[in-house]
Amino acid sequence: MQRLSLLPAILLSLALSIPAAHAADPAPSWLASWTASPQAVWSRDFLFPSNVPAVLHGQTVRQVARISVGGPRVRIVLSNAYGKAPLRIGAATVALAASGSAIEAGSLRTLTFSGQTSASVAPGAPLVSDPVELSVPDLARLTVSIHLPQASPVSTFHWDGRETAWIAPQDQTRAARIDDAPGVQTTTARVLLSAIQVEAAPGAQAVAILGDSISDGATASLGMDARWPDFLARRLAPHGVAVINAGISGARLLSDGMGDNALARFERDVLAQPGVRTVVVLLGINDISWPGTAFAPRSKRPTLEELTSGYAQLVAQARSRGVRVIAATLTPFAGALPGTPLSNYYQPEKDALRQQLNAWIRASGSFDAVLDFDALARDPAHPLRLLPAYDSGDHLHPGDAGNRALAEGTDLSLLFTNQSPRPAYKAVLR
Repeated sequence: MQRLSLLPAILLSLALSIPAAHAADPAPSWLASWTASPQAVWSRDFLFPSNVPAVLHGQTVRQVARISVGGPRVRIVLSNAYGKAPLRIGAATVALAASGSAIEAGSLRTLTFSGQTSASVAPGAPLVSDPVELSVPDLARLTVSIHLPQASPVSTFHWDGRETAWIAPQDQTRAARIDDAPGVQTTTARVLLSAIQVEAAPGAQAVAILGDSISDGATASLGMDARWPDFLARRLAPHGVAVINAGISGARLLSDGMGDNALARFERDVLAQPGVRTVVVLLGINDISWPGTAFAPRSKRPTLEELTSGYAQLVAQARSRGVRVIAATLTPFAGALPGTPLSNYYQPEKDALRQQLNAWIRASGSFDAVLDFDALARDPAHPLRLLPAYDSGDHLHPGDAGNRALAEGTDLSLLFTNQSPRPAYKAVLR
């Protein structure tokens, strides 16, 4: 009996004597490195054209996206969020992008879905590819090609992609380039493609930007990765921190606009994205300014209390998932959109509400931190206007220089915690 009583102590001693090197290393994790928030394709009578065909049939869509943080493996997420029927994918590939629609030699990889090269995307659902061995560096540009063999109504897209995409007849997923294919069309919208994820080191994290056209990059130079979240990604990549853009042009906090309202899409576009630890919220200018315009001629402008309650709900949702929330103040917009059907977008009473909301953002203590984009972007001589050097020309959206200034004026220490700089991830093609 005495010997038996010693057994637990002996086993404990043996367990403690096992060298730490024998312990399993933490497994790599998946990290959202690029996103484009899904939107429902609108009707032809909307103020802006959708810029996508109503139906794709026997065609290939090729799109280029610049990721933020790299890794040794990638996977692709497609979205049929607003589709009413299953969407058939005949074939799909991913590669490192060269110039235009061309891909780098030796980098083409076939995508599979549950082990199959074809798949069906259920209505209302995403489709995640199997991981593919493709070593991609930080800030790499990837080309994703998708073949749709059957008649496929285009119901889900991201309207303002700020990149050229190509739509070519037949299965061109393995073609070296497709911009010279007979019958090729181009668009600047994103079709089906909603995310690119990378295999990252344990503890890797992402910063999500929840915003409207100012974050979506409405006036940023096409194909130049010149949106303010793009510039921010360049600064954060050496820290191993990804930046994903959940901006939608025409987005609103409280009401649906050119996409679902932020409270409705927050879970899908931000909280469900792997690795997100912080979200920056830059929203509210369309809530304030759309009412009374051609966008929403009979809508009522929200009150300050309604706007702050909406922000409080975002904070509550985020903190329930352990995600930090940083608010950015709304930038100046006096004289916005002159000579357009939205020339009444700016009015003094609308600006008064913007300033009240900014004062609340700065002083309420509701957020983990505040980015004062209003102070960064305004003209000191005319504080209700954008600084001319930062103005795209429409007096609402910053141009490339303004986007760079917003990113470079951001204190990186506010965006993440416990993250040390690391060498940039470098690709090794195998």
